[in-house]
Amino acid sequence: MVTTDSPSATPSSGTVSAPSAPSNPDASGASAQATRYRCTACGNLTRFNVVTSHRTKAFHHYSVGGDLTVEDVEILDQSVDEVSCRWCGNGKSVEVIEDGSPLQDEGGLRSPG
Repeated sequence: MVTTDSPSATPSSGTVSAPSAPSNPDASGASAQATRYRCTACGNLTRFNVVTSHRTKAFHHYSVGGDLTVEDVEILDQSVDEVSCRWCGNGKSVEVIEDGSPLQDEGGLRSPG
């Protein structure tokens, strides 16, 4: 049995699943902020395939019975390798939404398409 108290790790005796978005502050002390995306090809704002890479430092605690608990996970490096639209499959038309409010403009709400 493998358990974890924090985001992902891959021990030699098994794997540990990570939550999709860490809620703990990162190594710099800043809180984790979700990145918003928009597909300019189809207007999608909600469904994306995101491939990320993480480099972590963690404390691995093995019980006498051989069960692993991963504790004190520190994210040393994190990067987004690839983002593609789940609706149309396009990866070249996906853009990052900087302000966090993709549907706001001077005149109020606008449609995503």
